[in-house]
Amino acid sequence: MNQGDFVTVLTSEEQLTDIPLPVAVAEGHFIGGSSVVTRLKAIAARVAQRHSTVMLLGETGTGKEMLARFIHANSPRAQEAFIPVDCTAFSDSLFESQLFGHVKGAFTGAHRDTLGFIRSADGGTLFLDEIGELNLNLQAKLLRVLQERRVVPVGDAIPRPVDMRVICATHRNLAEMVQAGTFRQDLFFRLQVFTLLLPPLRDRVDDIPQLADFFLERLAELGGDIQKKLSDEAVESLMNHSWPGNVRELFNVLEHAWVLADGNVIGLSDLPAPLSTGGYRAYHPSDLNLEAMERRVIIEALKRSQYNRTAACKLLGLELRRLNRRITSLKIELPKRSVHASK
Repeated sequence: MNQGDFVTVLTSEEQLTDIPLPVAVAEGHFIGGSSVVTRLKAIAARVAQRHSTVMLLGETGTGKEMLARFIHANSPRAQEAFIPVDCTAFSDSLFESQLFGHVKGAFTGAHRDTLGFIRSADGGTLFLDEIGELNLNLQAKLLRVLQERRVVPVGDAIPRPVDMRVICATHRNLAEMVQAGTFRQDLFFRLQVFTLLLPPLRDRVDDIPQLADFFLERLAELGGDIQKKLSDEAVESLMNHSWPGNVRELFNVLEHAWVLADGNVIGLSDLPAPLSTGGYRAYHPSDLNLEAMERRVIIEALKRSQYNRTAACKLLGLELRRLNRRITSLKIELPKRSVHASK
């Protein structure tokens, strides 16, 4: 069976119903029991058994890293390292040495040899989040690593062998980026051996109670084992929300409510507006434009934080550098006195 046939089999609903789910699914490594998530986990579990590169697509906050960890946990490499890398977290010059490693004396401040993310993932899985943010120079070097299974540290000339599984993720449309010349076509095809699309939370609302229970358990662990649960009215409000920020937004909402709730029950009034009033934000087909949706979410976070970017970062679950890049990229206009960071 070639890879094309394998993908065809995996996307056949009749075939998927007979795929046994692994133990990791039952243990909740990727939360959800809705039909769309059950199918996704069945496909991911099958893909996990191979060593092929996987591309994860979906809106921001849909849980791409959690699915990547699920694939790693169900793979033959499960006992080896899982190395997550945020491709937006470093400047271009610093990221090259962080990704490929460097030798002592390669540049000012390089006081010792460094393995880098790629060699740290040797034997395991390298997860490249927001792969679409890599510049063309780094794309070319990454392609060479994937093709040759060797990496040359910065400042060295000796290739080092590396054996790793690569999973990458993006919310960007890479096909459009290829057409625009901002993403290499050869790397695009190299990464798309298997492509999995994560559904937005609005398309899996049946999973919200289970996700909420899971997050509340995690919050209890962080808060001294203070167990709290949602009232029926609070659950109904969560189910009626459109969740532009997806699973990440759900966690932030629950953390907000968990802190405000005085007793062991989180009521409707403990939720942030508009959920606290049972408000429903209608979802329309025009919202399918990912960048337009991301723009709205960022603007809403900035407004809620009174344009304090550090506070907005906490709401969005982003680093300040990445938020600033998205503000510029999406051409979001800010008040002249907006605050970059808290003093």
